[in-house]
Amino acid sequence: MDRRTAGNVVIECVTGDIVRQSDMDAVVNAANAELRPGGGVAGAIHRAAGPSLDEACREFAPIAPGEAVITSGYQLPNRFVIHCLGPVYGRDEPSDELLAACYRNALRLAEQAEIRGVAFPAISTGAFGFPMQAAARIAIGTVAGEAPDLHSVRHVRFVLHDPKDQALHATILRELVK
Repeated sequence: MDRRTAGNVVIECVTGDIVRQSDMDAVVNAANAELRPGGGVAGAIHRAAGPSLDEACREFAPIAPGEAVITSGYQLPNRFVIHCLGPVYGRDEPSDELLAACYRNALRLAEQAEIRGVAFPAISTGAFGFPMQAAARIAIGTVAGEAPDLHSVRHVRFVLHDPKDQALHATILRELVK
């Protein structure tokens, strides 16, 4: 595990499973526009949370790239799920700005809900095709940039499924947050 502190916020990168972050108040879902169960992170979160999550999401759908909404965590060990629609790389433009907006909007919702700990996956890097290195730089840079303005959020965790992706995120974290 690699961690740094930006402002009053601990930012860390771990290898793990996004649905097994029981010490976090919220997990972030790399959602699709309709907020429905699917593959990847969205499928895992919906399976772990149970069918009530799908029902709750229907009132918020559809969302646009860069937008975020918040629901209960239902059967997850987390009180909340923050759903973000990341950009499809090469289609949704400007993709860098839309991806940064996902992280900013998720953190703003976390602040409003007085959430202390948030676990993020690598949004848009799976089926949406965003290159991992560019996405990690945007994600970590955005969270670090927002950190001085956060009052409730004190812990942000990037949860990567693959050890290579975790190592890449850790390198960028060390580079961007001294």
